[in-house]
Amino acid sequence: MLLQDIEQPIRIELSQDRSYDVVFSAFDKLPEGLRNANLRPGKCLVITDTNVAGHYRSRIDSVLKDDGWDPLILTLPAGETTKSPKHLQAIYDAALAWKIDRQTPVLALGGGVIGDLTGFAAATLLRGVPFVQIPTSLIAQVDSAIGGKTGINHEEGKNLVGVFYQPKLVFTDTTLLYTLPRREWLSGLAEAIKHALILDEAFFAWIESEMSRILARDPEVVPDLVYRAAAIKAKIVSEDELERGRRVLLNFGHTFGHALERALGYGTYTHGEAVALGMKAALHMSRRFNRHLKQSRAEKVLERITMPPIPSSLGIPAVREAMSSDKKRESDRLYFVLLSKLGDAYVTDDVTPSDIDAALAHALGRP
Repeated sequence: MLLQDIEQPIRIELSQDRSYDVVFSAFDKLPEGLRNANLRPGKCLVITDTNVAGHYRSRIDSVLKDDGWDPLILTLPAGETTKSPKHLQAIYDAALAWKIDRQTPVLALGGGVIGDLTGFAAATLLRGVPFVQIPTSLIAQVDSAIGGKTGINHEEGKNLVGVFYQPKLVFTDTTLLYTLPRREWLSGLAEAIKHALILDEAFFAWIESEMSRILARDPEVVPDLVYRAAAIKAKIVSEDELERGRRVLLNFGHTFGHALERALGYGTYTHGEAVALGMKAALHMSRRFNRHLKQSRAEKVLERITMPPIPSSLGIPAVREAMSSDKKRESDRLYFVLLSKLGDAYVTDDVTPSDIDAALAHALGRP
C-alpha cells in the first residue's frame, strides 16, 4: 500500500489567485466543496451524459437542491463524438436561455469528454464563468479533469479547438468508479500507468505488484491508485500550466495514440486504449535509443489492458498521415516523449521515418 492520506486535498498552485484543490470526498459532500471554493448557492448548470445520468442525475439534483442550489441539468449523448461544435452550441443555448450570469458555475459531471467540452463552454460563456470538475471516470480522475485543458475535436484531428481554462475545484469521489464499465476502467488505467512510467518508478513498481487487485477494483487499492496518479498530474501542472516545458512529458504515448484514434475513426478505440498502444510504440522507440530500458517489464503491465483486435486493414502509412495534423508539431517537426529509463522521460524530435515505422509496426503487431 502507498498509505497516503487521501483526505488531504491535492493543491494545484497557479499564479494570480487561480490555485485550486483536487478534493477527495463522498459525493454527498459536494456542497461543502463548492462553498470551500467560494461558490455560493444560486443557479448552476450541470452538464452530464446519458451513461452517467442513469447513475447520478437524480442524486446530484437532490444534493444540490438540499443545499439551496437551483440546478439545470443538461444531458448529452455519451461518446467521443459529443466533443463537437453541435453539442457545444447546445450548452450555449441552454445556458443563455436560462439567463445565467458571470457568477453561475458550470459543473461537469462525467468523464473526459464531458469535462473537456464543459470546460470549453465555461471558458467562453460570458467570457468566462466558474467551472467545476466532478470526474466520474478513472481517466478523468487521474488526468483529464486536472490541469485546465478544454476543447472539442475537429475533423482534422483531436482537441484542435480549445483553450486552457482552470476549474475552481476538482471534486473526486473514487466510489463513483464502481459503476464504470470494465472497458472504461482499463482505459483510465492506461493514463495512470503513463504517469508512473514518465516520473515515478516506485509508483510503477507498486502498480506492477498490485495489478491483479487494481484490475479487480479492490477498494483497498483504488483510492491510492487515483490519488498518486492525480498528485503527479497536479505537480506537473503547477510547474508548467501551459505546456511550454515539463508538462509535455504527459504526452508520452499520445503522439502515436492520437494518430491511431484518428486513423481508426474516433470511437473505435477508447482514448486510453489508443494511448496504451501509443505507449507500446513509444517504448519500442525509446529502447532503440536507450538499450538498457526495461521495455518488456513495462509492456507486461500494459498488456493487462485488454482491447479490441487491431483491424488488419489499418496500415502504417495511414497512421503516419494522421500524425501530420498533430497539434504538437512545430516547424513541420514531430516531437516524441521517450523514456531513458522507467520513471524518467524526455522529449526529442531526433527521430527518423524508419524509427516511427518500426515503432508502429511493433505496436500493431506487424512484421
